[in-house]
Amino acid sequence: MLRIVVIADDDSRVGKWDGREADLLLSCGDLHDLTIERVFRSYRCRRAFAVRGNHDSDGPFPVGVDDLHMTVREFAGLRFGGFRGCWRYKPRGHHLWEQDEVSTLLRSFPAVEVFVAHNSPRGVHECDGDVHQGFEAFLEYIERARPRYLIHGHQHLDRETRYGDTAILGIFGERWLALE
Repeated sequence: MLRIVVIADDDSRVGKWDGREADLLLSCGDLHDLTIERVFRSYRCRRAFAVRGNHDSDGPFPVGVDDLHMTVREFAGLRFGGFRGCWRYKPRGHHLWEQDEVSTLLRSFPAVEVFVAHNSPRGVHECDGDVHQGFEAFLEYIERARPRYLIHGHQHLDRETRYGDTAILGIFGERWLALE
């Protein structure tokens, strides 16, 4: 059983250590690097994978935190991949994408079991059609690659939705998962 702690979007809602330990930390963005490091240490995680959100810096993650953006990493027999940022809702900022840019980038992205993103798929967990518009390319990726999970932040909600064989998990704050 793989114990995973997933964090996203609100530094004050994560890392309330209760004695549990996690094998893996997944960060879905819009968190300070110090928060990611604190959660990693508190839960005694063996590995940490992360993507940046639209409110994050453009710098590298701290040593020991693997950036999943457009990369595949393996851990405990599972393949993890990811995508940072959100829809370009403003003219300037880090990690902002046009819909067609994301489609082009993900067109040949390999299949993974767990896809970690900051943004949600288009029409899934969106809290509005402007700042929080999801990516159509994520739906295309799910249909082509069939990941077991797509885990995202950005929408400031905790919700689970199925899209075909994929469980789409929206995370706000902290959530624990146990994967076989």
